[in-house]
Amino acid sequence: MSTGRIQFAEQDGTFVLKFVGEVRLTLCSALDATIERIFSALNFNTIVIDLTETRSIDSTTLGLLAKLSILSRQKVGLLPTVVTTHEDITRLLQSMGFEQVFNIVDKPVPCPECLDDLPDQDQSEEVVRIKVLEAHKILMGLNDTNREAFHDLVNALERN
Repeated sequence: MSTGRIQFAEQDGTFVLKFVGEVRLTLCSALDATIERIFSALNFNTIVIDLTETRSIDSTTLGLLAKLSILSRQKVGLLPTVVTTHEDITRLLQSMGFEQVFNIVDKPVPCPECLDDLPDQDQSEEVVRIKVLEAHKILMGLNDTNREAFHDLVNALERN
């Protein structure tokens, strides 16, 4: 069971996702559903991902964040902003090539009381496998280091 959570708020076309604690695979179905919700909104302006209270974040979640950025660029021509104040999280984002697909800043997001937790989502093992595969393929597309790091995992997931 995950000890983390993802919170969400939207106001006047600004979408905020706040990741708290240890954000892992168990939260990815809710995150993916929220990504779809964001891009179906008519009044889309910007996306902010707040990682100021994130202790750890797994590669599947990072892949979904990369998906979010790619969709944002394709649909509205904007790079989302990631807020991180922890050196280890910032270093992880940089090692994944996120500075290419996000504006990375170190200023906390205003109005944390406006955020609500994303609802839990029960997904079959096959649905989760497909989401993990998609997320890692996206990460592999960011740079050669990621391609090498996740090659074996993607191959294993594709065989199942």
